[in-house]
Amino acid sequence: MKLTTAVLAAGAAASLSTTVVGAARLRQDARHQAERNEALLAGNQIGWLAQVSTNPDLAEIWKPEDMETEEYMRLMSANRLLCMLSLRDRLVFIPKGNLPLFAAWIMKSDVSRRYWKHFGDLRAQEAEGDERAEHFTRVLDYAAENAPLVQPSTV
Repeated sequence: MKLTTAVLAAGAAASLSTTVVGAARLRQDARHQAERNEALLAGNQIGWLAQVSTNPDLAEIWKPEDMETEEYMRLMSANRLLCMLSLRDRLVFIPKGNLPLFAAWIMKSDVSRRYWKHFGDLRAQEAEGDERAEHFTRVLDYAAENAPLVQPSTV
């Protein structure tokens, strides 16, 4: 192989390597931007849920017609907790296999189960087409259906 051919081949290999590294970097940057957008939007939603779960006037505007304002506020408080868990799941901050543990813990609460009974179908519809959200919804649905019913204390 002539020296000029070898230099050209090495230059082409270096260019290809740089292109591959650059493309990987662009994919990583795009993934990080998507995660930042996800966190920002979820933060907005969690902030709104904080307001609607503590402000009766705001809750009165948004509650379903067949629901009392106080109950809607309680359910939105449960929704807020579920949204925080969902964000942690989407950003992969929940160790693999631990989502069912967190879901079961949340569904021990009567208000969480009432929220899921009333709005779980809506959450499932929202999740359609998003594999991670569908999995999250299935795990919560299972936890809600299998939550042990806590008996009131007799003390």
